[in-house]
Amino acid sequence: MMKKQWVVALVLFLLIPLELKLGGMLFSLINPESAAGHPNYVQNFHRLSLLKHMALWGSEAGVFVLWLLVCLLVIRSKKRSPLWLFMAVLGPIGFAVLAMLNDRAPAEADSYARFVRNLNWLVRAGYEICIFLLAWVLAYQGMVFKRNLMIRHEAAITGMSVAQIIDSQNASSGMWAFAEGNEVMFLVILFYLLWPIVFNIVGRAAAITASPKAKARA
Repeated sequence: MMKKQWVVALVLFLLIPLELKLGGMLFSLINPESAAGHPNYVQNFHRLSLLKHMALWGSEAGVFVLWLLVCLLVIRSKKRSPLWLFMAVLGPIGFAVLAMLNDRAPAEADSYARFVRNLNWLVRAGYEICIFLLAWVLAYQGMVFKRNLMIRHEAAITGMSVAQIIDSQNASSGMWAFAEGNEVMFLVILFYLLWPIVFNIVGRAAAITASPKAKARA
């Protein structure tokens, strides 16, 4: 079965959007202007402003720590040197490199690790390139699908037409492009985390299904 470190890495990675959402909620809830009409207004205003920004900075720091832990767990699952952690600065591309590393613990290798190790170098290179391209294509399509769902949902609850909502988003295209770029990168990393798990689950299910058939033939 899949190594525990890899599964924990997946769980921690899924906590990153939650961490960002909680930080954003705290940032929105803290209103320095609420100090108006109270004694020491200026002092309280500055304190609340500092607290508001600390909520944002703390959320970003939490995401950074979670990301480092995810990469470190993937490295440890493959029995590799912690020096590989520097690849974390490259985001999804660096994570793809970490996911491609061979497992140096053959006795503990799962089905996916054994499958990859048995490929010759030429087939392995082609396989990894295909996985890399597939991850980005699926991530982009996932982002587009989610965007269309959100547009239709907003149209349904506001009464605006789809065209009006698209025009509104185009007016702030830079902000939307940044957000959607982050979504694509998130989905690419999620794909790399999920693929070995799915491979092992499918392989185990196939082995369990084939076992009774083999016994029956015997």
